[in-house]
Amino acid sequence: MEADYAIHTIDTGFKRAHFDAAYLVVENGHGAFVDTGTHHSVPHLLAALEEAAVSRADVDWVILTHVHLDHAGGAGELLRHLPNARLAVHPRGARHMIDPSRLWAGATEVYGEARMKADYGYATPVDPGRVVEVADGECLALEGRELTCFDTPGHARHHICIWDERSRSFFTGDTFGLSYRELDTGRGPFVLPTTTPVQFDPEALHASIDRLLSNNPQGMYLTHYGRVEDLARMADDLHRTIDAMVEVALAHADEPDAHSGIAEDLALLYAQDLAAHGVANGRDAARELLCDDIELNTQGLVVWLGQRRR
Repeated sequence: MEADYAIHTIDTGFKRAHFDAAYLVVENGHGAFVDTGTHHSVPHLLAALEEAAVSRADVDWVILTHVHLDHAGGAGELLRHLPNARLAVHPRGARHMIDPSRLWAGATEVYGEARMKADYGYATPVDPGRVVEVADGECLALEGRELTCFDTPGHARHHICIWDERSRSFFTGDTFGLSYRELDTGRGPFVLPTTTPVQFDPEALHASIDRLLSNNPQGMYLTHYGRVEDLARMADDLHRTIDAMVEVALAHADEPDAHSGIAEDLALLYAQDLAAHGVANGRDAARELLCDDIELNTQGLVVWLGQRRR
């Protein structure tokens, strides 16, 4: 927990330790979750409530940065245990929480049925009466503590980041990239953009990152993973890497097997960046720790290339 701000970082247990976080914000005995992990994550979230001495009846909000299943797959199941909580979500994502079948089918196309069951469990629909569609700039009140929603497209069109004035920090979902603690060095956190299919928009992502920085935050709470600082440097790294990834994609745009070429060049790009950041054996770290991200980022870039041709 961040002692000064009553923000609890919860390891959801998805994939590996310190990979996927949800957050519990506590104010005057009431709580708000930001992101939920998967269906399998719900016991971890309920245990965090007990540890924070917050009753299930006193959770006011479950707030989703976006509806990708590693962030939102457990929302419906979690709400079954929280009688008074409402779900706050981007208007583009609300219907997928009320009826997650299309979202589930899309993810199954990417991962396959067996992996979906093992990694994500299943998605419980949310009662429409408990869903609040949040507009850009809308404030959610938690016992007088304002949590302000910012529309931040680029990773997904249904993405919001949540500004906590108390801590002067954002909960960023995937907008401020991925930063795994295993890759921290003396230079600070290593950060990587995520272009997970199917709504990557590099110009929008650049603009969203700049918008977050314009609030002069003291920290960012990333879903993948934890609180980071050194934000101006990290934002510069994100901007540079977004542009480099776009260049990689465009270089392979006309090839019959663009996917393979992009994946190979992303692995090389990340290995070089890791080495420059001071990570020993940067190539091995890229292949091992970032293998899933390389694949998902490749898929996102391939989809983006196809959308550009339309």
